[in-house]
Amino acid sequence: MDNSPVRITSEELLSDNWYLLKKYRFDLRRRDGSWQAQTREVYDRGNGATILLYNTLQRTVLLIRQFRMPTFVNGHDGYLIETAAGLLDNASPEERIRLETEEETGYRIGPIEKIYSAFMSPGSVTERIHFFIGEYQPGDRVSEGGGLAEEGEDIDVLELGFDEAIAMVARGEIVDGKTIMLLQYLELRLLKAALAGM
Repeated sequence: MDNSPVRITSEELLSDNWYLLKKYRFDLRRRDGSWQAQTREVYDRGNGATILLYNTLQRTVLLIRQFRMPTFVNGHDGYLIETAAGLLDNASPEERIRLETEEETGYRIGPIEKIYSAFMSPGSVTERIHFFIGEYQPGDRVSEGGGLAEEGEDIDVLELGFDEAIAMVARGEIVDGKTIMLLQYLELRLLKAALAGM
């Protein structure tokens, strides 16, 4: 017997242009046991990975700046400061983030650490993002980075002081969710290490 609280009653493809946009009709069992018919549009763009690169000795982080059209049409200038990231495209999260890091920042990094994965917009987007951190050294740079022009990428690489990056979040200059999460994770980790050393 199926005890699932969800019964999908129909699935309609609305768009298969860039990624998949579908309309689902389904019945959802409520907490009181009754069933409620609902309809939702779901955007499936695959899963992704992102990384915050940091240098402990210099107290710096590596971020990127690129144009994001959805933010532009929502009242932002469109140029977001972000952590390097990309869709998995059938690669493992670690493999993909290493490739994206080199492509976007120009750095070929050593050991990295996965810290968690999270859904960023679960009301409409299927994407789960895998979050990493990794330490970089100046000698890790193998190219200028900047992304792939054929994919429309024109990326600035930014090396910022860690304290300045945190201040930019407070001032509203860094507004990308995944980047804020990673900066705050690193801040908590550094604070914990500092307190442990007291």
